[in-house]
Amino acid sequence: MSQRAVRHPVVIRFGRLGDTILLQPLLHKLRHRYGGACRLVSLGDCSRVLYEGNEDVAEVRHFDSQYGALWLNPQRLRTALSLRELRESPFYICEPDVRTRTKVRPMLALAGIPAEHCVFIEDTPLYEAEHWVDWLMRFADETPLAFRDALCPDRAWPCAPHLEPTAAELDEAGQWLAHHDMYGRPLVLLQPSNKRTMRWNGVRKREDDDKSWPVERWAALCTAILDHMPEARVVLCGSAAEAAYLATIGKAAGHANVITPREGLPLGQLRALLHIAHSMVSVDTGPAHLAAAVGCPLVVLFGNRWPSMWTPRSATGSAVHAIGGLPDVPRIDHIGLDEVAQAWRQLPPRPAPMARRPLQQALRA
Repeated sequence: MSQRAVRHPVVIRFGRLGDTILLQPLLHKLRHRYGGACRLVSLGDCSRVLYEGNEDVAEVRHFDSQYGALWLNPQRLRTALSLRELRESPFYICEPDVRTRTKVRPMLALAGIPAEHCVFIEDTPLYEAEHWVDWLMRFADETPLAFRDALCPDRAWPCAPHLEPTAAELDEAGQWLAHHDMYGRPLVLLQPSNKRTMRWNGVRKREDDDKSWPVERWAALCTAILDHMPEARVVLCGSAAEAAYLATIGKAAGHANVITPREGLPLGQLRALLHIAHSMVSVDTGPAHLAAAVGCPLVVLFGNRWPSMWTPRSATGSAVHAIGGLPDVPRIDHIGLDEVAQAWRQLPPRPAPMARRPLQQALRA
């Protein structure tokens, strides 16, 4: 009997951080189906940070923007041309958005990717109230016409993302904690912002953002957490562009144990901190999915989205408590402080079997 050919599936997804995290179970399943790690074509550097060195991903090819015509976007054009060398691979296009699909198909055409090498998630109907990961996992069972020999192993597949921090990320986080005199303290991370929070001229008006929770409630939540756990440090998470907004929350809280990083938290450092943190409270956004993927107990606040489709999933069994969302709560600012504080207090600890790599080596002189 001849040995099955090893192939490296190409997965295309032009999503943001949360979308990219939710791909992990599909990437894992496709690696086992085809025998080779996937090649991920994606939007933004977050995909490289998340998957560089991951056993399910052989390489990441990414560009910064999908906007504009292909011929006028040099990064996207170079990425499209680079796909020519992968023409013998199976292609899984996980992009459901019509506008973005108009960006994918020209890239495939320019690269000369045969139609029989491709499957598109748009051809796999989404079931009512189906979770996004479950949809992706069903899509992973689809097979391009040219690769009908790629049978799916008959086994149970994990249907939740699992993303461990790298040793370098843990080292950097350990040094950061030591520098801020927080090493050994319980950490509670808060993620108040989302991709819509900031505009070119400042913070978006609250009425224009269904994921916006008032500054005074975030500040009061900081106080409630520290009243319950005085030895803790509350860290306000976000990007460098959101640092000024986070500072307004820190100022309103008025407590020395509320920490607002001046330059925000880089993604790799955030992953490492989530790996050791006591818990996180977040709006429905990418870092919430990262918290669950790393095994950090989580309270997540939903606005105009269905929790049945988007609640973060934990492969380690860590707690995820979703509050709000459709059909009953269309905006996060409809959620009261007491409900969030109580949900946080009731979070169970991380599952005991979960091993967390130590940070001690990061504190060596």
